[in-house]
Amino acid sequence: MKKLLIIIFAFISFNAYAIEEKTTFSLEIFNEAQKNGTIVVINSWNKSCGTCAAQIIILQEAKEKFKNILFLSYEQTTNEDIAKLLDIDFWTTIVVYKNNKEVARSIGQIDKSKIYSIIKKNI
Repeated sequence: MKKLLIIIFAFISFNAYAIEEKTTFSLEIFNEAQKNGTIVVINSWNKSCGTCAAQIIILQEAKEKFKNILFLSYEQTTNEDIAKLLDIDFWTTIVVYKNNKEVARSIGQIDKSKIYSIIKKNI
C-alpha cells in the first residue's frame, strides 16, 4: 500500500509541472527578425520541467514589457533539430540574439530580475 501511495504521489507531482506552451520558433521567423535587426529571445523548455514553467511565466511577462523584442520558444525533446541548430543542450536555456549573433545565454535561471537584466543589457 505504501508503494502504491508513493507512485500516486509521484505521478501527481510530475503532472503539476506540466505546462501549456507551444513551439513558436521557426527558422523563417528567426532569420527574418535577425535580418530586420530585431532582438530575439529564445527559450528552450520541456513539458514536465518545473524550472521551465517558471521561466515561461517570466518570459510571458517580459513579452508584455519589451514590445520591441521577439520572444520565441520550442520544446527541446520534440524539436531536437532546433536545439542542434542553436547549439542548445539543456531544457532551461534562454538565449538572446542581436545583430545576427548570440549575445547572452542563461541556463536554469528563474530569478526574474536576472532574466530581465540579460534582456535589458542587450537592448
